[in-house]
Amino acid sequence: MNILVCIKQVPGTSKVEVDPVTGVLKRDGVDSKMNPYDLYALETAFKISENKGGKINVLTMGPPQAKEIIKEAYSMGVDHGVLLSDRKFAGADVLATSYTLSQGVKSMGNFDLIICGKQTTDGDTAQVGPEMAEYLNIPHVANVRRIIEVKDESIVVEMDMPNTLEIVDIKLPALITVEKGIFEPRLPSYKKKIATKDREIDVKSLCDFKDQDENHYGLNGSPTQVERIFPPKVNDKREIWKGSSEELVTKFEDTLKELKFI
Repeated sequence: MNILVCIKQVPGTSKVEVDPVTGVLKRDGVDSKMNPYDLYALETAFKISENKGGKINVLTMGPPQAKEIIKEAYSMGVDHGVLLSDRKFAGADVLATSYTLSQGVKSMGNFDLIICGKQTTDGDTAQVGPEMAEYLNIPHVANVRRIIEVKDESIVVEMDMPNTLEIVDIKLPALITVEKGIFEPRLPSYKKKIATKDREIDVKSLCDFKDQDENHYGLNGSPTQVERIFPPKVNDKREIWKGSSEELVTKFEDTLKELKFI
């Protein structure tokens, strides 16, 4: 079975600056890590591969430093990785990101199963996976919490709906997004890290795609624009009150009235 896992490099801290002009995160110089949800997608791929055999590929989009998460994936057991990196991809919203990734998938060949984490910690939209599948014209299932059976031509999964659990037999090739906790992610192997330190990482840009229309990528291809984005204000003001129970109750009531909560 030929499996592709989509992974992403995300900020490793909540202290990230925002570009006041474009409204996108300033990622340069910020500590980064692999998106935690993608670790569950990788482990799902490993479990399926151990039972059915096959090759595991990873695909990510980002600046050149995003190679680091592909190297991390190699040290966990991934066979091949591709980075989509081009300044023309920068500033993409969910739709443009999904389209870019779908074009990257097409440039890599055919896959039996594409696995994505439920969402990313920097975007939290949980939309990229399903939108990729629509662009690729393949069936997809989101919120998968359990792999029940992998057949030759389909996969049976259990998905977590708001009020129910549903079991679906979905025909391959297909795309699934998996929930946190579907499997316990394995740790990178030092031996594999050493063994794969020189393994090639393919880097693709817009010129490697069949569709090379710049209006379909990055900010140009993003129909949604951020009007304003800002970091939350830090409010660490505090007061310590002392007194009897009656005095404290009166003080508390007066404060709530002053703040117009009551």
